[in-house]
Amino acid sequence: MTPAAPAPRAAAAGPARLAVRDLTFAYGARRVLEGVSFEVRPAEILGFLGPNGAGKSTLFAILAGLLPAGGGEIRLDGERLDPRSRALRARMGVVFQEPSLDAKLSARENLLLGAALFRVPRAEAETRAAALLEAAGLADRGGEAAGKLSGGMRRRLELARALVHRPEVLLLDEPTSGLDAAAFRRTWEAIEGQRRANGLTAILTTHRPDEAERCDRLAILSHGRIVAMGAPAALRSAVAGDVVLVEADDPGPLAAGIAGRFAVETRAVPGGVAIVRERGHELIPRLVEAFPRGRFRSVSVRRPTLADAFLHLTGEALAEETPAGGASPGAVAEATPPSVGSSASTVRP
Repeated sequence: MTPAAPAPRAAAAGPARLAVRDLTFAYGARRVLEGVSFEVRPAEILGFLGPNGAGKSTLFAILAGLLPAGGGEIRLDGERLDPRSRALRARMGVVFQEPSLDAKLSARENLLLGAALFRVPRAEAETRAAALLEAAGLADRGGEAAGKLSGGMRRRLELARALVHRPEVLLLDEPTSGLDAAAFRRTWEAIEGQRRANGLTAILTTHRPDEAERCDRLAILSHGRIVAMGAPAALRSAVAGDVVLVEADDPGPLAAGIAGRFAVETRAVPGGVAIVRERGHELIPRLVEAFPRGRFRSVSVRRPTLADAFLHLTGEALAEETPAGGASPGAVAEATPPSVGSSASTVRP
């Protein structure tokens, strides 16, 4: 089961650290972003939750200065800036989804190279590199080549390098994609540590419900538009009732059969059937009695997750990810232990 996320910390009062208004982008005739607007305040963690194709990567590339926006504006501390301006880049740190470390350089050398790119004086860079290696739990690995570190260690080193010039805003693209549970936890401990110590503002993209739970606020992104925004708990509350998951083969015919017998809305998902219903626990014994023994492997009930909320708000399912350490937490398709904000019980016929 995924460890409970820390309670969100309230963002500092006052003007937005970063404000984006009516951002648009198109590849030819295909509109990728449509009027995206949001604000993030100092020391706030804002997440963009959506599957592949939602527009997350394009939005990230524009904010990182890699793509010119088709329209709209970006303001940092009230000042309007071109996304590709050096002034904006100097005040931001960026962690890309794909690895960007020099595998042949040591961990410490990677940090010093990052500092040099932002013209941090050498003596100051040495001090910052040592502190960041310590904070990342890599103080004893600073002399090792980055290519010899584990995946989780390399991810924390990427984060440290993005922070070496002390940016005010940190951009993270799918920061824990592919990491196991332990590496996921250590990476988020590093992000939270920087927020506590330095008031860091962070903006991240993710398709993982368990990661989205760590954010103070979330923007649900679908087909280039923000369809909902709020705290994770508020977005989960958009799903009325409980989620009953029936784990079985041939989910399509089973979904139709359950809908016909009980007049409930069903949805076939990989590995079974999902049913949203008030007082879902009352439906379980009726399901067990109505179908032959062996028709399904288990029935469980839990409170809605962010994956359920995304499905409810957009009609789309989030892509599943199975980290090296086990099953993807919170995916609506799985009859597994619940993610943050849910509780469950399971019956195995």
